[in-house]
Amino acid sequence: MINLKELEVWFITGSQNLYGEETLKQVAEHAQQVAGSLDSDPQIPVKVVYKPIVKTPEEIFETLQQANITANCIGVITWMHTFSPAKMWIRGLNILQKPLLHLHTQFNRDIPWSTIDMDFMNLNQSAHGDREFGFMVTRMRKDRKVVVGHWQDPEVLKEIDTWTRAAAGWHDWQGAKFARFGDNMRYVAVTDGDKVEAELKFGFQVNTYGIGDLVAVINSIPEESIQELLTLYEATYQMTTDLLRGGDRHTSVYEAAKIELGLKKFLEDGNFKGFSDTFEDLHGMIQLPGIAAQRLMAAGYGFAGEGDWKTAALVRACKVMGAGLPGANAFMEDYTYHFDPANSMVLGSHMLEVDASLANEKPRLEVHPLGIGGKADPARLIFSVAGGNALNASIIDMGNRFRLLVNEVEAVEPAHELPKLPVAKVLWKPLPDMKTACAAWIYAGGAHHTAYSQNLTTAHLLDFANIAGIEYINIGADTKINQFRNELQWNEIFYK
Repeated sequence: MINLKELEVWFITGSQNLYGEETLKQVAEHAQQVAGSLDSDPQIPVKVVYKPIVKTPEEIFETLQQANITANCIGVITWMHTFSPAKMWIRGLNILQKPLLHLHTQFNRDIPWSTIDMDFMNLNQSAHGDREFGFMVTRMRKDRKVVVGHWQDPEVLKEIDTWTRAAAGWHDWQGAKFARFGDNMRYVAVTDGDKVEAELKFGFQVNTYGIGDLVAVINSIPEESIQELLTLYEATYQMTTDLLRGGDRHTSVYEAAKIELGLKKFLEDGNFKGFSDTFEDLHGMIQLPGIAAQRLMAAGYGFAGEGDWKTAALVRACKVMGAGLPGANAFMEDYTYHFDPANSMVLGSHMLEVDASLANEKPRLEVHPLGIGGKADPARLIFSVAGGNALNASIIDMGNRFRLLVNEVEAVEPAHELPKLPVAKVLWKPLPDMKTACAAWIYAGGAHHTAYSQNLTTAHLLDFANIAGIEYINIGADTKINQFRNELQWNEIFYK
């Protein structure tokens, strides 16, 4: 269970001792009110914690240093209520390791036309105090999110909500562990990448574990636990009688439950946040994990097939960013096309492993042959996915940098039955249109594996990329191929 309310951002207000005790008292009262309002707003998913106003280089350094070492602090929001000379911030900003949001606001929304005087002007100096602070952050080449507007404005709250979710996803990556059972699929390029550079850049580690180690854990699962999970399967999913206990093909479901419990124990014991596997390395396993991967994703783990650790990590980050929002996030693959000129679509799926939290119906638990991997027929959940706005996101290793590529899509309800395709599936129309989107994706080097999101927007992924300090490329309603290719070429120069 991902609970964002366990996390907090610190609300830090800048001023200076020049203004006197009474003015500073008002600054503190206003800052507490703003922080309290943000904290109590249901749209903000994390705690917003007021910190005493900072007026000296020493106070600034100490506060930001504490933010760095406070485990559940995922970022800081700064606001210059008055003028706060920015040289005071240099030492503190130099050590700040948490994401930064600069809120350019002021306590009053409107100018009090009939009563405004110099005392009011002296107190409410955000219009130029924030510019002084902004210059220093820019001069120091520190990335941050700038949000402009009154602190009670719904659009401002929405931007803060988006950034806090991105910061939560980034925080979750720091020190995270992802397990690879076997290597990536042989000869495949895009699922591979520099794991050392990823740990340097993203803060998570990826290590490979022998399939035999996992099999040993699977074989240690007690019978009672397996029977309990089988009872849950029968209560949760549609199943034919031959798959139920006593049925002719029940063994396949039994082995799938055993694999799920073994995988879960391995991940829990190792404190992992996600995993990948590959059908080319299954020695000792009865079948390729299908329902196990689907249900573990639904429980919050990141996953991607064929050793694709980058997508597994991205799926986990998307699940954290989307926690509590309607909809879900899952591993996906562009599988095949419908090239009808009047109704072009992509059929997204995977062999087995699409998260059932996407389902718009009660999933069916079925067992079918899998023409790859050379193992017993695996159990999997079969369902369709509801229509609506969604996106596909891919992290790719460009050699000298990581790129986050995002395509906005419109999922559509299936108009046809697919009785001979026993997999979970979703149909979507990529924006701006099939030809442009697919060409742009290929020009950008996008992977065939993605994180598919029903509840995140491009704003979440853009904030996340900015916090991570990586390249962000968007394919959406306004994309034009020539302009898009120019952007890719300009980025090549920027990142050299």
